[in-house]
Amino acid sequence: MNIISKFTVGSEDGISDLISIIDSSVYTMYKGLVPDEDIKKYIANDIDPRKMINDLNDLSNQLIITYADDKPVGYSILKSGSGHPALPEGKRATEISFVILPEFDSPEIRQSLWKKSRSAASFTDMIWLNMMAHDPLLEFLKESGFVTVADTTAGPFQLPSHILKLEF
Repeated sequence: MNIISKFTVGSEDGISDLISIIDSSVYTMYKGLVPDEDIKKYIANDIDPRKMINDLNDLSNQLIITYADDKPVGYSILKSGSGHPALPEGKRATEISFVILPEFDSPEIRQSLWKKSRSAASFTDMIWLNMMAHDPLLEFLKESGFVTVADTTAGPFQLPSHILKLEF
C-alpha cells in the first residue's frame, strides 16, 4: 500500500477529500451512542464546505491529509494560537485534530499522519487536542507522549472527552 501524508489547501479537491473523511468518521464515531437519525442530520446540516474553505484559508490553519493508494483515509488540522483554559499560560499552543478512518487504521498510517503533523507543529511550545474518550486513536496519542490535562465533553453531541497536551 502506498501511504503519503501531505499538506492540502482549502481548494475544491482538498475540501472534497476532507469531507469524505469527516462524513465517514462522524458516522463511525457516534454509531451506537447517538441515534442514526441525529448523526445523519448533523452530517447533512452542519458540515459546511464553504466554512471549511474559509477556515483553511486562514493562514494560522493547516490541513494534512493522509492517502492510502490515492484514497483519503485520515486528516489532521492544525490551528496555531489556539489555547484552552486547562493548558498552561504563556506558551505557544497549537490545537490539532487527528482522525483516521477505522477501516484504514494501521501503524503505518498512524505514523505517516503523526510525523507530518508533528513536523508541522515544530514552531510551537505544545500541541493539544480534545479527543473523544471512546476514540480508538486515544491510546496511540498517549503512547506518542500526550498526557491528559482535563476531562470534558466534545463534538456535536457533547460526549465524554479528554483534553490532551504534548509539550516540546
